[in-house]
Amino acid sequence: MPREQGAREACVLVGFYESGRPKQNTPGVERTEYTPEESLRELRELASSANAEVLASVSQIRERPTAATLIGKGKVTEVKNLADELRAEVILFDQNLTPTQQRNLERELDRKVIDRTQLILDVFARHARTREGQLQVELAQLNYLLPRLTGHGAAMSRLGGGIGTRGPGETKLETDRRRIFQRIERLKDDLASVRATRQLQRKKRLGVPLSTVALVGYTNAGKSTVFNRLTEAHVLADARMFATLDPTIRTLDLPSRRRALLSDTVGFIRNLPPGLIESFRATLEEVTEAAMMLHVVDVSSPHRRDQMEEVGWLLRELGASTKPHLLALNKIDRLEAREVQQALEAERSAGSAAEVVAVSALTGEGFPDLLQAVDRLLPGDPLSVDRYHFSHQEGEKLSFLYEFARVVERSDSETGVDVLVEAPESVKKRFRENVL
Repeated sequence: MPREQGAREACVLVGFYESGRPKQNTPGVERTEYTPEESLRELRELASSANAEVLASVSQIRERPTAATLIGKGKVTEVKNLADELRAEVILFDQNLTPTQQRNLERELDRKVIDRTQLILDVFARHARTREGQLQVELAQLNYLLPRLTGHGAAMSRLGGGIGTRGPGETKLETDRRRIFQRIERLKDDLASVRATRQLQRKKRLGVPLSTVALVGYTNAGKSTVFNRLTEAHVLADARMFATLDPTIRTLDLPSRRRALLSDTVGFIRNLPPGLIESFRATLEEVTEAAMMLHVVDVSSPHRRDQMEEVGWLLRELGASTKPHLLALNKIDRLEAREVQQALEAERSAGSAAEVVAVSALTGEGFPDLLQAVDRLLPGDPLSVDRYHFSHQEGEKLSFLYEFARVVERSDSETGVDVLVEAPESVKKRFRENVL
């Protein structure tokens, strides 16, 4: 009986974890390793974001993976029997599979097998709204599927209706490699055009003296909720992973009366493959072009340190790790005051960022301190108070000052307008000839 369009696909989760793997600890900082149960819980959240129905989960801990199928032969049989019993349609792996492993597993399990990368791509495809986001998702999916074409005739014919198949699944990936390579080149050209358009937009923004603050953080840390509270915007804030994919930029008013641009981008996650980073570089350029980073962290997570390390690694990959860094410990409403203070002291002593602030995007607690910290860390553009004179024909200049500075006093006369203005240095430079 065919499944109704839009219905949730039933799946079984499978995790493989190596025993005896050495822990990677940062000196002086206590880290909590993900247990197999916690890792599968994160995979379950990803599956839910892809509209999958998780029926059961299975895990295996061994010294080393099996080359042909990742998990052992006995565990493959166990997974198949469980999937048969539950009538599961898809097997989701918490690891990235080689093309050979995926083919072998699909043959042994007689079901569609999806690994972690393909699942993440599917979630991205669901949340891409702009043409840029859709192009990036398709490019990443094609690059992922290309080495998996060999021997995938039956599997590829199933594309187009379920998890891991949105986007390029509709372009009939079972066609020959030449057409796929042509499509990849076309996508790269389209994304180059998008990048050129973004650069033009940035040049226009440079005409208005506003620095950009980039919101970064692990997925589901509350970035979009922080963004909405800071800018009074209405960006989708969802508990699902990667609810925000396409970048959003809004104006941020600071206590000094300066203005900045706040950019909200895609959240990060563990084991994000380098290929995905390359495909989404156009979106992540907003991070590389920003004047400073506002790193939002879920302080209530037992894996706060691991998640911060993942974000730090990606910032280094993008060449943005040296920018001024402000750490916002979010979701303090979930902790006792003593626990919040301990977290603040731990991150400050670890030197995690130039400044560390505790906030709750849900209640608004700590946001005045957060804005003050952004104001202090935003590089350059100091404020000064000066008197300006404008003729009656310079109304456009005066309007600009009202928008991007603070007019303290104003006096109108027959010769023009005199104003006392508190303005950033970049604004003052634009009207140097008008300063009295």
